[in-house]
Amino acid sequence: MPGFAPPVADERTALTAYLAHQRRALRVTAHGLTEEQARTAASAGELSIGGLVKHAARCETFWTDLILHQQRGPQRKADESDADEFRLAPDESLAEALVAYAEAAERTDAVIAGIPDLGQAVPVPRGLPWFPAEVEEWSVRWVLLHLIEETARHGGHADVIRESIDGATHYPLLAAAEAWPDPWFQPWEPEPPTIGGQHAPID
Repeated sequence: MPGFAPPVADERTALTAYLAHQRRALRVTAHGLTEEQARTAASAGELSIGGLVKHAARCETFWTDLILHQQRGPQRKADESDADEFRLAPDESLAEALVAYAEAAERTDAVIAGIPDLGQAVPVPRGLPWFPAEVEEWSVRWVLLHLIEETARHGGHADVIRESIDGATHYPLLAAAEAWPDPWFQPWEPEPPTIGGQHAPID
């Protein structure tokens, strides 16, 4: 059934398959959105679907860099806000955010495929209050589990935001985005345009 993660035979396949499954769930919340809708904060907070996709891409890049013992530029300081990471800037688009997310995911998958031991050490960044000072290292296995957790959490945020925008929910969106054959419900379709509050006729 296309709504489930595929069968798995070992730990590595299970971790990467479930991460891919959660990425897919987050990405599909953006299906059919306009740029304005992608920037819509539908709750009392500032989270938007475009911003969540942007953050997910940056999150994967950060953790993959950490696995590789790399660091790209200065890191955010403890007293700096991370609000800009959760919203699309005026010169950014939803399409660009989705491409960046796909590229980050592809890089993560390639890096994981090249690591023979998921127990390989991953250093804990120092001097930042949100990282545990008492822990010296994680493992690649831990990082994958954390990415699954992080992606699923933000996918849940995006589900709620999308339903607040136009009522669309997960499985109808998947069925529409992936053109499922013979789905057991109506795939999502965009609302027809309105004129003066009335739906415009469709030729």
